[in-house]
Amino acid sequence: MISQVNGLAQQLSNRIFNIKTDLIFPWSILQPGFLPVYRWIFKNKIDFHNKPHIIISCGRKSVYFSLYLKKIFMKKIITIHIQNPKININKFDFIISPNHDNIKGNNVIKSIGAIHQFTNKMIESKKNSYLSVPKNNLISFIIGGNNRHYKFTKETLLDLINKIKHLKKKYSKFNFLVIGSRRTGLDIIRFMKEKLDKIAYVWNGVDENPYIFALNNSIFFVVTSDSTSMISECAFTGKPIFVFHLPFKRVSKRIENFHHEFENLKITKKFYDHIDLKPWQYETLDEAKRISGIVKERIIKGFNEYR
Repeated sequence: MISQVNGLAQQLSNRIFNIKTDLIFPWSILQPGFLPVYRWIFKNKIDFHNKPHIIISCGRKSVYFSLYLKKIFMKKIITIHIQNPKININKFDFIISPNHDNIKGNNVIKSIGAIHQFTNKMIESKKNSYLSVPKNNLISFIIGGNNRHYKFTKETLLDLINKIKHLKKKYSKFNFLVIGSRRTGLDIIRFMKEKLDKIAYVWNGVDENPYIFALNNSIFFVVTSDSTSMISECAFTGKPIFVFHLPFKRVSKRIENFHHEFENLKITKKFYDHIDLKPWQYETLDEAKRISGIVKERIIKGFNEYR
């Protein structure tokens, strides 16, 4: 969520400050819309002398803060919420929502996948790394983990490891880098290191994260299906992405729609046993930049109409 907020904010202004909201009970556990919003429901002290012109929120708790500022400043402030706020969308000036959420409204701006904070300058700053893995002919395996939609079982992990081994036998000249995420358990990392140590560099989850290095140097990505964010970030590079599909705990139409959209746009392909590493091209995604342009146009249009 922070990456999405920062990604859009840095495209709109260079005068940015972050506020992490914390709420008292019962606002801390209830979905917005059930209870009224007051200043004293926020645990953190907020300096209202430094009034922002635009508020960008993402996540349940930030909805309360955005609603409160709109209540106080009304038309003097523009509110933008990223993702589905799960309340009346007309309480915000703009809603930024991915296509697969299927939210409709005059104030809704739709994105392809998730927006994020990565820029070309940020990625190019990590051409080199402390890693012993060579950066030429690099394939990066970006691993997620369990979430409310997917389960990462031992059987699934073994299947992925076997596919990686098979790919290495077929394409021995390629260098393999395995990177876990915040959801990847240390038991998964240790097991992958044990099984793949001779053919891949497996990040230990402790040293500096080589993720940006991977975005810069990889010529192919293999990403687990649980993270629409990591797939969207890899799509910013314009490089081919294979998706290793985890089994669903419960089928999510939203997530299925995301994967269908990316496959139809030729951004991703499924990671099978017998894939061919033949590069393909697609239109690089820079959704934060594209959407910020739409927001700016609509703000200017609204200002001119207001005058």
